[in-house]
Amino acid sequence: MDAPRGIVDGMNENVVRVRNLRKEYSGRAVVDDLSFDIARGETFALLGPNGAGKSTTVEILEGYRHRTDGEISVLGEDPATAGLTWKARIGVVLQGTGVLGALTVREYLTQFAGFFPNPRGVDEVLGAVGLQKQAGMRVSKLSGGQQRRVDVALGIIGSPELLFLDEPTTGFDPQARRDFWTMIRGLSAEGTTILLTTHNLDEAERLADRVGILVAGRLRAIGSVGTIGGEEARMPIVRWYEPGDPRPNEARTAEPGRFVADLVARTGAEPTAVEVIRPSLEDIYLGLVAEHTDAADAAGVLATEA
Repeated sequence: MDAPRGIVDGMNENVVRVRNLRKEYSGRAVVDDLSFDIARGETFALLGPNGAGKSTTVEILEGYRHRTDGEISVLGEDPATAGLTWKARIGVVLQGTGVLGALTVREYLTQFAGFFPNPRGVDEVLGAVGLQKQAGMRVSKLSGGQQRRVDVALGIIGSPELLFLDEPTTGFDPQARRDFWTMIRGLSAEGTTILLTTHNLDEAERLADRVGILVAGRLRAIGSVGTIGGEEARMPIVRWYEPGDPRPNEARTAEPGRFVADLVARTGAEPTAVEVIRPSLEDIYLGLVAEHTDAADAAGVLATEA
């Protein structure tokens, strides 16, 4: 398994440590026996369908929600009891737009920058989120996508050591999304640790060093983007059509080139429209979600998240 970037660079300190985390509502667990670490400088994506427990987990790590059981350390402290000094070391981009009112974009950023001991420059942040032209506009007059960029700007203005990104590119157009990805890679290169939740599997694949997949409150898989799911799930699929047959044929094989050569030798005919499909993170994710959702439903588990 590939090591997280922080470990590769020799900084093997875990800035997030979670052991046996559990959160119950009315006696029902929405997060159940969750354990994982995030290394300094690592970008970790927590993935899962709606109701899997992602937002509950992240809110507990941010100190916004109390856990039922388990042990947690974030930047060396328990989020449930950490003070303002600890809060100044984290950045949070919530799932919904939270900025309204009559202030301009620049005024909001300037105001928020004053809350932190070592903020980023306002112009630098405006450039990073692509809001230079809107700096003098009232936030209430911005489009939904532009307001979402303000959320991101407020999350990074304090130069956080640990940045929580909950569905950060919702409402971004394709170019803005790619610009945002470039910004996140830059923050990671500077040593910022990032915990990302997203339904955009392409986003997770491009940004994350490792991913964890939650289904029905439990962590079903964890690992680097290139290894998660195991060898069997990542085995290539050969799809081909045989002459005169309109139906496709499929087979999983670790050696697709040799398989096609053997196919030609066996049939004595060149197959048409041969395609080698290498499973993407999205393929692995959907397979795991389907497998464990079916298992949870069979056990009578309702995977709904408060």
